Amino acid sequence: EAVAAEWMLEFACSCLCRHFAEQSGAEFRRWRDVAQALINGLSEIPPHQKKTVYLCQLLIRTAQGKTLGLQFENDQRISPLESALSFWTLIEREEIKLEKLHEDIRRLIQIQIVAVHMENRYFKEAAEVLERLFTDSESDKPLRVKLTTIIKAKDPYVPLLQSFSYSLLISKIKSYIELFMKENETNFLMQEARKQVVSKGLGATTLQKRPVEGNEDDKSYLETEKRFVLSIILLRDVLGQMQNCCLNVDSSLFWMYINCLLGLNNMQNVGKNEVSLTCSRRRQRWTPKEDMELKSGVREFGVGNWAKILAHGDFNNRTSVMLKDRWRTLSK
Repeated sequence: EAVAAEWMLEFACSCLCRHFAEQSGAEFRRWRDVAQALINGLSEIPPHQKKTVYLCQLLIRTAQGKTLGLQFENDQRISPLESALSFWTLIEREEIKLEKLHEDIRRLIQIQIVAVHMENRYFKEAAEVLERLFTDSESDKPLRVKLTTIIKAKDPYVPLLQSFSYSLLISKIKSYIELFMKENETNFLMQEARKQVVSKGLGATTLQKRPVEGNEDDKSYLETEKRFVLSIILLRDVLGQMQNCCLNVDSSLFWMYINCLLGLNNMQNVGKNEVSLTCSRRRQRWTPKEDMELKSGVREFGVGNWAKILAHGDFNNRTSVMLKDRWRTLSK
């Protein structure tokens, strides 16, 4: 199971990188939850997968970088981007050679942490975060002085902040992702996936190129269905190639992967007049029993570990996002 979990985490990270680069929000969120579930399931991070885990966490936080109300750390002062910066620091420690790109990304994250606070008119918080971000080293001093002046002027649209924009940060991270993907072309599940497409011949080609008729909802459903079917075929064949494999249909890890595919795909019901699974979930009222399960889970695992709380709790057709939203409501 540990070996298979490593393969799946690498595969999830690869998907996360691709959808971050393509700015495909729904797909990114789907693989975000898959990656987070796999990471939360690790008792400890294998040394050779540290960069993979750190990159997943960086992308998840950067994608939500402008949402100051979202908390990834226990300290409520820490914004998503400030949390992202801590993971970028960990990534830099794993790099053999630090390039200019690393320094560019670090500076852009630092500037955008301040910029996002200013865009939301949180000038006091911007000054406080500046104190946390920069040391007294001479290399940091020029930028720190400029940002201090900008905060005092209370103008979030000054040329410096516009030049080192959020879109530029995303672009730089995309450049880093390209390098990361080239270094990780040996990803086992990605290699097996390519073999599957080749070995299926016309069958796979037909499945991928089959013309889709109907409305956009039908197209979305068929695309989801194709991804799901190919994923199951891939997992089945990988397991079949492993001798004495302990990851079988009775394995909790196997079903965690299947549940991720089923629960996070936003798969729609086939009937034209039926309501999607996601919508039906939204309308479902929270019961006192579920609230107790949520509170118990937070006490045991802590705020933010929603996937772990979901896995260990007795909830009725919920997702980790629903748990997070409900906790926010209960906390008020």
